[in-house]
Amino acid sequence: MENYLFELAHLVLRYFHVIAGIAWIGASFYFAWLDNNLQTPPQWKIDKGIKGDLWAVHGGGFYEVAKYQNGPEQMPHTLHWFKWEAYTTWITGILLFSLLYYVGADVYLIDNSKSELSKFAAIGASLGFIGLGYGVYRLLCKTPLVENGKVFIAVVIGLLALWTFGVDQLFSDRAVYIHVGALIGTCMVGNVYHIIMPGQRYMVSEVEAGRIPDSAPGLKAKLCSIHNNYATLPVVFIMLSNHFPYTYSHNFGWLILIALFGIGMWIRHYFNLKHQGVNKPSVLVSGIAAFFALMLAIAPWPSTPTNAGESAPLQASITDAQAWDIISKHCTQCHSETPTSALFQTAPLGFKLDSISDVKKASTLIHTRAVITKDMPLANMTKMTDTERETLGAWLSALKKEQ
Repeated sequence: MENYLFELAHLVLRYFHVIAGIAWIGASFYFAWLDNNLQTPPQWKIDKGIKGDLWAVHGGGFYEVAKYQNGPEQMPHTLHWFKWEAYTTWITGILLFSLLYYVGADVYLIDNSKSELSKFAAIGASLGFIGLGYGVYRLLCKTPLVENGKVFIAVVIGLLALWTFGVDQLFSDRAVYIHVGALIGTCMVGNVYHIIMPGQRYMVSEVEAGRIPDSAPGLKAKLCSIHNNYATLPVVFIMLSNHFPYTYSHNFGWLILIALFGIGMWIRHYFNLKHQGVNKPSVLVSGIAAFFALMLAIAPWPSTPTNAGESAPLQASITDAQAWDIISKHCTQCHSETPTSALFQTAPLGFKLDSISDVKKASTLIHTRAVITKDMPLANMTKMTDTERETLGAWLSALKKEQ
């Protein structure tokens, strides 16, 4: 029952986290598009204080949107705020993060091959890393660097690379990516809570008092909104990354993530430019080309032995019984009809290895996850050695030739 409740909480939190994230990112994309597509209004609108307007058709009707330079003459009775999309995304995300990587620290967070941290020490280090990263970002936003977009981005990516490398020295490969996502998400919601919402409350209070609001808080809030906008594509990838172990389990997985972070921002830049009427296909094409170049660079290309006959004796000498010994030691605790692991009540994803026949049917998947990407066993809880992986890989390669 305990495992069932854990998985139920996992399901509920992940489901609502994804829904809230869609709402937040959708609003971010929409308002970025809206702001970049505003046009100079007719004179009678300018006389009313309208800075830009936009007409749209959707859902069987026409919409007229206007943005005021300072504010309307009188505040409307109903004013829509956009904050709970961000807050709900962060709250559900941090609860999900805590459930998996703190409650389940022994499984998802700690990798004993990297460090011998206790559960509480690992959780403390995790919180410390995220707090430090957020504090550095907030300090950077208070420096003159924030006014120079290109320099600011270069500094942020450089510091994020150092931060990610540090996290990679302590935690499991999968946890590294999620920690970066937690940090970026915290910075994004911090922008909403500390900068954007106070700026909006200031503008409302000034207009209600009949005063013209100072433009500085609004400009600062817009700058933070731009930061959030550029971070969306990298964050979406991180939310999906646990499905793609060939990225996070690579020897340079932390550096791959930084590269993907930069590529995601560059691709997002294309759409932001396009919304402003600046069409630069070269930005999009170069971003996509960089992505595929990176994927080719990390692909598990087959190695060519110096002597083609060297691997044959090893493959021929490995029996089914030897291969089964490795599988039963490192895989069947979770992947069986009746798992013995305390973590799972049923086999994850319904993937079961109850006989050597099951292993042979799933040989390609086992070879990919246990030999090539090496992300299984989960966080290497059973301490599968490189020698065991090599032995299993040789047996699986010989099996493939027989088939």
